[in-house]
Amino acid sequence: ARAGLNLAGPFNRIIGSSPPMQELYRRLLSACQTDVSVLLRGETGTGKNLVARAIHDNSARSSGPLVIVDCTTLPAGLMESELFGHERGAFTGAQRRVAGKCELADGGTLVLDEVGDLPLPLQGKLLGFLQEHRFERLGGRRSIVADVRIVSATNADLEQLVSRGDFRRDLYYRLKVLELEIPPLRRRGADDVRLLAEHFLAVFAERHRRPARRFTARALRLLQEHDWPGNVRELEHCVESAVVLCPGRQVEAEHLSLPGVSGGDSGTVAAGYPPGTPLRQVERDHIRRTLEACAGNRSEAARWLGIGRNTLARKLQD
Repeated sequence: ARAGLNLAGPFNRIIGSSPPMQELYRRLLSACQTDVSVLLRGETGTGKNLVARAIHDNSARSSGPLVIVDCTTLPAGLMESELFGHERGAFTGAQRRVAGKCELADGGTLVLDEVGDLPLPLQGKLLGFLQEHRFERLGGRRSIVADVRIVSATNADLEQLVSRGDFRRDLYYRLKVLELEIPPLRRRGADDVRLLAEHFLAVFAERHRRPARRFTARALRLLQEHDWPGNVRELEHCVESAVVLCPGRQVEAEHLSLPGVSGGDSGTVAAGYPPGTPLRQVERDHIRRTLEACAGNRSEAARWLGIGRNTLARKLQD
């Protein structure tokens, strides 16, 4: 099912052989062979942006720009300027003309990440752009033409947003000409977890120049038994943290950040604590060990752990 896809490279690979992933590969091929709008659905951390990049890289637009917009990061008042640009003097502080993401994506692909958070007033302008392939910058009168393919991604229930009146029905159908579901890791099976974990182990051992080369049988079993609510992203950060903490060639169960996961025969949790240990203590101790491995750099430790810097600080104080 993966024939014809250019998925080479350590950070541009979609890894997995489970039935849900085989179905994804089949639909991904269709997305790459056409130029229609694509809607990617999946929980946080499943790899929607990776799939969006694969669609672009294997499409007729691969030589054009790939522009990604996170619809959650900007307030509603700035999102129109982000997407469509603005003219000088369009608003207070607009000292010069700025091209928007739609203009910058001309000839390529525009990825709207978490499109369900797009403000309702802006949805109408986006719909007009999809229909006419032209728009006006904020504060401008000149019509600008842009040839852009839209790939949208969401972890929200867009049908529910439509029924509540928070998302335009006509825009919804425009965005989902082809729909791809990215399966959560818990539905992909133990072998996909192993494939991903071994891939991340090799990547991070090389990146951080660490000696880790393999997982012990127990460590791998713990990884495969975990339900991964944070999906592939959580697994990636768990393995990266373990690689940093592991002093030798074998990643042991004690190196894994998996509070609350049973270690099976030994009756201990993954971090080596006895049953009944408060999760807050397990989590706090692991954060401190990660901080030590990062020489006290909180930003780096937060990145390895897959949490924000403020969240890390709060967890240390709890």
